[in-house]
Amino acid sequence: MKKNKGNRYSGIGGQAVLEGIMMKNKDQYAVAVRKPDGEIEVEVDVYHGIMHESKITKIPFLRGIFNFIDSLMLGTKTLNFSASFYEEEDAEETKTDKFLDKLFGGKAEKILMGATTVFAVVLAVAIFIVLPYFLSSLLQDYVRNTSLMAIIEGVIRIVIFLLYVVGISAMQDIKRVYQYHGAEHKCINCIERGRPLTVKNVMRSSRLHKRCGTSFMFLVMFISIILFFFIRVENPVYKVIIRILLIPVIAGISYEIIRWAGRSNNIFVRILSVPGMCIQRITTKEPDESMAEVAIKAVEAVFDWKEYLHETFGYEVDESWMADEPEKEEE
Repeated sequence: MKKNKGNRYSGIGGQAVLEGIMMKNKDQYAVAVRKPDGEIEVEVDVYHGIMHESKITKIPFLRGIFNFIDSLMLGTKTLNFSASFYEEEDAEETKTDKFLDKLFGGKAEKILMGATTVFAVVLAVAIFIVLPYFLSSLLQDYVRNTSLMAIIEGVIRIVIFLLYVVGISAMQDIKRVYQYHGAEHKCINCIERGRPLTVKNVMRSSRLHKRCGTSFMFLVMFISIILFFFIRVENPVYKVIIRILLIPVIAGISYEIIRWAGRSNNIFVRILSVPGMCIQRITTKEPDESMAEVAIKAVEAVFDWKEYLHETFGYEVDESWMADEPEKEEE
């Protein structure tokens, strides 16, 4: 098989769900879930973002804000879909469910999904933005240098994020989600390295990827340190408000960096990607072959990888290449 240096951007992305994978290509997405009986269920649908067809979603730095919101909403929807296969078989619709459906005209599920997304954002802001500020403010009687205080706040924010990541990784269900997360990355790396999408090739690919949401979250933490360092106010209330108002700006900048990292392989990008890739060693685990099979099903439902290999790497996939066993990528 033809060898290639570095990954070639494919445009496909995804996330792990409960016992499965969601893969998205443009507006189309697929969720593949390993059901309790061992079969793989695949649902293919179209997701239009909150600003679908609006020119504002094409503007650099602004598009990252809407992409982040869309990712949260689609992520919640696909997680609920995967969880539905593992609910109690005898579970019946409750009176509350019927009341909500009647109250919201049959749109209760969509409204609850939106409310869940909003709650998740508010909770994340409270834990990762507001809490570090208040914890660092406890030291203001001992640290008089405002620049040092800004750095301390940023360090506290990163420590809280790392503790959160490590803490949830100890949960058994999360460990399996992290394995599926690894399978998702391996599939994308397999394709973007120009390899036929087989279980063997997927398993030999790296579980780390520069466009991962984990890397995005670390960039959010890092960029917040820089912005909060230079943008200062004295009033404590205004400090909290400024931090909250700057979240869309931070998300927009982080998105552009991740987007650039996914399309480039120069030395600066590789250095910038190191911290996020290191954290991915926690948020991704080595999957088994059955998980790779699920990931492949999700990819093939929305992405013609054979055509991509032909257009990007210039060759047709044949049986001899499908049997190739390339060396494992370095992580």
